[in-house]
Amino acid sequence: MSIELISIAANTINIFLNLLKFLIIVRIFMSWLAPRSQGKIAYFVFSTTEPILSVFRKLPLRIGMIDLSPLIAFLVLDFVQVLFWKFLERALA
Repeated sequence: MSIELISIAANTINIFLNLLKFLIIVRIFMSWLAPRSQGKIAYFVFSTTEPILSVFRKLPLRIGMIDLSPLIAFLVLDFVQVLFWKFLERALA
């Protein structure tokens, strides 16, 4: 594999992870500002983030009425992103 192809793949993965983190943040704000949104944007945000958040909802991540699963999902995605770049740096060194 050429370095250019690896770079394109790495950047694509990075963009995907950043987009997921951004959508989780959008979903958090939507749950505060418009919890019963049913538009196309809300549907896209909820359908994109739900597969990730549903994994974390199985864990006991509630404090009263506050669901911490979006925060934990964001932190895990960020950690995976950092590990991915560290792995890529070592692989290319």
